[in-house]
Amino acid sequence: MESRDLRVSDAEREHVGTLLQRAVGQGMLSLGEFTERMDTALAAKTRGELNAVLIDLPGMQVRPEYLPHPTQPGPVPAPPMPAPAYPAPSPHMQVPTIRGRMSNLSRKGRWEVPPVLRLDTVLSSVTLDFTEAVMRTQVVRIQVDDYLSSITLVVPAEATADINGLDTVAASAESKVRNGPPFGPLHLIVDGTVRLGSVNVKHPLGTTLRKLLG
Repeated sequence: MESRDLRVSDAEREHVGTLLQRAVGQGMLSLGEFTERMDTALAAKTRGELNAVLIDLPGMQVRPEYLPHPTQPGPVPAPPMPAPAYPAPSPHMQVPTIRGRMSNLSRKGRWEVPPVLRLDTVLSSVTLDFTEAVMRTQVVRIQVDDYLSSITLVVPAEATADINGLDTVAASAESKVRNGPPFGPLHLIVDGTVRLGSVNVKHPLGTTLRKLLG
């Protein structure tokens, strides 16, 4: 049996999901392409099917076991290049912004979530609850520019989140949510800068208890 016909594990699918996420961050894939390839990767049963979503991405570190045939060389790493933020908005795209100065701000219920959302806040309390929200895309980027605020992001039970791009200046950032790759209804990418404030990403109260009881 050729290596391309061998079955793949969840760990291998997760590894490829991480590579696809990195490709979006480097501007090689659009959000639409990412979602389509991620669906293919999650449904892949063999190594050949899994490798198909990576084969045209230069510089991706593909494990040997993902290659379609043992004699086929892996992709040649591309030279380093500046990577745009993930996912990068179009230069002509107007990013919806939530602004607050010494305010209490919240979005709850069935509010519509754009692919990219900016928080411009000072000395405010902010709660964005995504549990019943209407998402246009699976991956949502939150750009943060904050001073002295408390920001809470509440996500559904199967959601994932990545806060590694967030810079903290005398501030705190904590996520109690699994870090990608995206596989559920929502994957949050939180980046930007928090100064003297806090960011907390979490599931709704009681989610862990319901899992234990369920």
